[in-house]
Amino acid sequence: MNGSDDVPGEPLAVHPLTFVRQSRGWGKAEFARLMQAHGKSLGIPLATNRTTVWKWEQGQEPDADAQRVLADLLRVPSEQLQAEQWPRWLPVWEVTGLTAPWNEAGTVEALDDLVGSGRLDRRGFLTITGAALTGLAASWAEAPSAFASALNGDRVTDTMVSTIEQRITTLRTLDDQLGGARLLEQSRGDFALITGLLSAGRYTDEICLRLYGLAAQVSHLTGWMAYDAGLRSAGQQYYVGALRSARTAGDDAFGAFVLAEMGVHVSEAGRTAERVDLISTAIDNAPRTLSPYTQSFLHLHKAEALSRDGDHQRAGTALNRAVSYWDRHTEGEDPDWLDWFGEAQLKSTEGKVLLRAGQVEEATSLLEISVHKATPRDRAVRSSRLAEARLVGHDLDGALDAANYGASLLEDKVSSVRALDRLKEFAEQLEPHKAVPAVREFRDRLQALPVAS
Repeated sequence: MNGSDDVPGEPLAVHPLTFVRQSRGWGKAEFARLMQAHGKSLGIPLATNRTTVWKWEQGQEPDADAQRVLADLLRVPSEQLQAEQWPRWLPVWEVTGLTAPWNEAGTVEALDDLVGSGRLDRRGFLTITGAALTGLAASWAEAPSAFASALNGDRVTDTMVSTIEQRITTLRTLDDQLGGARLLEQSRGDFALITGLLSAGRYTDEICLRLYGLAAQVSHLTGWMAYDAGLRSAGQQYYVGALRSARTAGDDAFGAFVLAEMGVHVSEAGRTAERVDLISTAIDNAPRTLSPYTQSFLHLHKAEALSRDGDHQRAGTALNRAVSYWDRHTEGEDPDWLDWFGEAQLKSTEGKVLLRAGQVEEATSLLEISVHKATPRDRAVRSSRLAEARLVGHDLDGALDAANYGASLLEDKVSSVRALDRLKEFAEQLEPHKAVPAVREFRDRLQALPVAS
């Protein structure tokens, strides 16, 4: 399937059925007619119309007859229909990155599939959870780094690879300043370019390693931008591509980093124990030669994972380890893909962990530092957490100052759906103060922000 098959003028998929329909190029009315015709062929009369389809995609469950017809239309085995509840039996959870073999051919297959399917997002629900997610982490830890002979095609030169490396460095810098939503198409283009070189190019073993390393980095960056733009499922799939490419390149440090980042997705969807499992797998299987800088990053993620899962004591232990590693790091030892990590990130996570543990005053102080030292996009994201901490500390004026600062960044500098969503979550916490004029002004300001922020 290809992103160009999206139905013109229709929004990105928000329900699994919407994704099924859009991926096949069916409009609502056409889909309704197909359902009626297929039902008739099965001897099951249906009155499905465009409104019926709309209701299903808004959350109404189709009746048993409609589900039988739909399953047959989509060639879903009847036993799968019986085994899974609606809408889990719909064929949207198949991700090539999870099923392809963990070797170079499998990595190329997964990357090629991503070039085509990464534009179709199952927005509103995570694709990869539970046993599939745990199995992915285990596969990454066990897979060999195998390289087959170079494919026929043009020779990939050192200069070409260096140029792409510079493009990705620039893209990463722009992302920090502008947010991912504005840069997603450019990142997808770079990803498609690298995948094409891997599929059809001719190169030395050294260039091959660099190409897979680049594929890992740009796949992660594209996934991160998709996540920042609110496209959670697409972001996950790009992360799978990054994990596979890193393993094929033999870069297990970057693989551990990607697993840590994947944990953010699942914990924000409420699957906090799965994040703990992911970061534990990452730390247990990371190279023993990791620098204190990278170790600090991984243990900081573990502290955040445990904190979200409600294990504040172990979170505190992991946080102390992260700070200890940070204190031992030296400038310049950080890998280029982690050069954004610094004191601002450390203070932000430390503040969140302490806030959940009830240490409000200290948490607020740390969150203030994290906002002050952050890049513009991260300031927009973190302003809502600072606002929340100040509100918990009964400082309504200070909370509104922080929230309005985040809103001002989204108005004229940063594009980040994630930052906007977090400000909206904070706005809900202001309900007890809704009569205060300044609260009404902030909520009105938030309503006026563009949805695509």
